[in-house]
Amino acid sequence: MYPRAVARLIEEFKRLPGIGPRTAQRLALYLLSAPREQAERLAAALKEARETTVYCSVCGNLTDVDPCKICADPARDHSLLCVVEEPRDLLAIERSGGFRGVYHILHGALSPLDGIGPEKLRLKELLTRLEKGEVTEVILATGPDTEGEATALYIRRLLEPLGVKVSRLAYGLPVGAEIEFADEETILRAIQGRRQIR
Repeated sequence: MYPRAVARLIEEFKRLPGIGPRTAQRLALYLLSAPREQAERLAAALKEARETTVYCSVCGNLTDVDPCKICADPARDHSLLCVVEEPRDLLAIERSGGFRGVYHILHGALSPLDGIGPEKLRLKELLTRLEKGEVTEVILATGPDTEGEATALYIRRLLEPLGVKVSRLAYGLPVGAEIEFADEETILRAIQGRRQIR
């Protein structure tokens, strides 16, 4: 139906996460009808990002300088280490403005069904960081799904012998949510994670 090059472009867009066949087609056709400069800017931005972006040798975050700006910042609390699954989780926490520690990115979560075991996560690097003795608390900020919970449990057991304090993000009702519309698991976690009003 489409020329070979257009069909190939659509196929490449479909390989991206969250992009289905219709969205892939819409993106490809948009870029082909957009001014040539727009498509060239997109191609140049993609090429530059691929050539200049690396993983921070300390935390594993995407960066263009090594170590990244967070790891190199002396104003951050380097005794407080937040473990997240992906760089996007770090960005979400940073947007909140409430955390001034440093991070460690696992680049995934345990998922035996997908062939992701402990050896595929950045756990050795985590242990190496903790051996230096600077970290006093590790906050496990993995997802609230089955894989995230399994990963948090595995890491907690892994860190127990080190004597470092291990905590987990609280989960529960989002601000502004109605209790009647929350699912049972969310309500249970909110009750279990309750805190005293002062």
